[in-house]
Amino acid sequence: MATFDDGPVAVVRSALVEAGVGDTVRTFPAGVPTAAAAAQALECDLAAITNSLIFDLDGEPLLILASGAARVDTALVASRLGTGRIRRASPTFVLEHTGQEVGGVAPLGHPKRIRTLLDETLQAHRLLWAGAGDHHSMFSITYQDLLRLTGALELPVR
Repeated sequence: MATFDDGPVAVVRSALVEAGVGDTVRTFPAGVPTAAAAAQALECDLAAITNSLIFDLDGEPLLILASGAARVDTALVASRLGTGRIRRASPTFVLEHTGQEVGGVAPLGHPKRIRTLLDETLQAHRLLWAGAGDHHSMFSITYQDLLRLTGALELPVR
């Protein structure tokens, strides 16, 4: 089992293997800091890229796993959750709660479990790609495995 001292990508790899998904992490020396860059490097549809977006919900992190082709409607999400305003988290807040930097956040491998929402439109894709903990790494996963590993609530987010 990897620790946070081993680095975020090692933690993500370990989480994938322990969950029975296998190590599907790919590294790109030129980097994949955006969904568009990742889709180009992976030669896949932008909508199959799973953005891991951390928001601040009353001081607690909220992870929204959204299609790279979508913009999250935070007002819609807040109304579906029956909660107050959802705010964009600062880079410091994201790092504190995930152990990963903005632009490379993975949907798993965080110090503590984070409340997670999964964009239900992602299930249209046979294979999804998500950040693996840094700006250079992505991993592949099915929608059902992503749902299982994150314990996410499926919801329309746009």
